Amino acid sequence: MVDLHTPAETAVHQCLNLGAAESCAVVTDGSRLSIGQALYDVASDVTDDTVLLRYPPGDQHGEEPPAPVAAAMADADVVFAPTAKSLSHTAARTAATAAGARVATLPGITEDVFLTGMDADYESIAAECEAMLDRVRGSEEIHVSTPAGTDLTVSPGDREWFPDTGIVHEAGAMTNLPAGEVYVSPVDAEGRVVVDGTMMPPGLLDADRTMAFDVADGQVTAIHDSDLRAAVEEAATTAGDAAYNFAELGIGTNVAASELVGSVLLDEKAAGTVHVAIGDDHGIGGDTEAPIHLDGVLRDPTVTVDGEEIDLPEGV
Repeated sequence: MVDLHTPAETAVHQCLNLGAAESCAVVTDGSRLSIGQALYDVASDVTDDTVLLRYPPGDQHGEEPPAPVAAAMADADVVFAPTAKSLSHTAARTAATAAGARVATLPGITEDVFLTGMDADYESIAAECEAMLDRVRGSEEIHVSTPAGTDLTVSPGDREWFPDTGIVHEAGAMTNLPAGEVYVSPVDAEGRVVVDGTMMPPGLLDADRTMAFDVADGQVTAIHDSDLRAAVEEAATTAGDAAYNFAELGIGTNVAASELVGSVLLDEKAAGTVHVAIGDDHGIGGDTEAPIHLDGVLRDPTVTVDGEEIDLPEGV
């Protein structure tokens, strides 16, 4: 049996800094119960006001949890959400942080990723995040190119860049765990994206496979992969054009992630990578709500900020 106690201790103590006088809700969709149980065990050693909530797995990322789960999240001081389908970009998570909860979502987490991604010094990762934030904050134009064919220009506009350091000690803040990125929901994007790393779905791409899509005026205009196209088209049946929103540009800063493993949760944080997303951005500084948020990781990117190439943290 895998011992998940040590990474759970990192999450509870170093990352969220749970206090004895605080309440904690651990939310899992059942498929990640072993990780939820480990977090619950460590948290309940800190405070008696700890609950473990389990509900049936959702069908897609960004799907809302049941109402009782959402209510528990909003009432807690600290929330951990190890789930198969992401709660990061949901109204439930937004309401919880608006109510003052410190939230850590762990979408698609596996035991291996939990062990690998939480075996890190998050103070060092936070320092990498802050250094990258200094390079990109206030920029007017970001250009990303890759050997695989990405040629993308985004305009952050007046939207804020956010650091995902993994250190969440202030009320109303959130993080993904494992963490390590800076990201923005840009007001505009133009060009072509060629994902050659990890894509949600399907996971780590084979060496001879890429998933490409075109972007104009901040909207995805063409998708050159049948699986990705089908996922977006399905979401568009209820969300319309919102499903095609270019939602995010992120830069990985987790120097402990030494290779892509097929988990978007960890791979999008890997130092030396850039990731993009399609769909919902209302939880990360944008204004588009959609039932999907699909991330894709780009290998070997060159990033230019307002005409000047910047150094990325050394990584994969």
